[in-house]
Amino acid sequence: MNNISEWIERFPGLSRLDHPTKELLLKQSQIVTVAKGATIFGPGNSPENMLFLLDGTVRVQQTSDTGHEIVLYRIEAGQSCVLTTACLLSYDDYSATGIAETAVDAAAVPRAVFDALVAQSKPFRDFVFAAFSKRITDLFLVIDEVAFQRLDVRLADKLIKLSSNTDRVATTHQKLSFELGTAREVISRQLQEFQRRGWIEQARGSVTLIDKSQLQKLANHNT
Repeated sequence: MNNISEWIERFPGLSRLDHPTKELLLKQSQIVTVAKGATIFGPGNSPENMLFLLDGTVRVQQTSDTGHEIVLYRIEAGQSCVLTTACLLSYDDYSATGIAETAVDAAAVPRAVFDALVAQSKPFRDFVFAAFSKRITDLFLVIDEVAFQRLDVRLADKLIKLSSNTDRVATTHQKLSFELGTAREVISRQLQEFQRRGWIEQARGSVTLIDKSQLQKLANHNT
């Protein structure tokens, strides 16, 4: 990644810090690289650093006692991890798992530096809690979706989002069940219904969106 020494400028809240605080962060932080598919943190681990993502994507997911998994959120470049923030503030262990969906570059700020800046720097503290507040709001939306929204609507919306600018989604029924917090069998039945309607075609490891407009209508509750 270019301009490693200027990573702070990638985060608007940090770029407004005073010069001495920026210098402290740059001096005390370390750039870490994580390979695609690697587990960055997991239940029972205690965070030793605050991570600021510079490149790549991290998926944060939770597994129930019965083995069911759900994706809580993703961390993209220019973001920090709310779970890490919560664990650092409470001196608690992680309760979920963070997995590198792509190769990841991140700036790691030691716990001692994080603690000192939260206590001493109002701009840094404001940055931390603003990011924390936004992610908590996002998590409430996840809870609302799982508890109250129809699965067909959520699945249609997820397929649209995962497809981006293409018509093919590289995924499996199992991965979609993780994304939506339900059983694989439930996802399989709903995908079969979408295929019966002529909206998608399925192949091993992928779903092709044949009628994106109908999926979008359903995602918008218009069907």
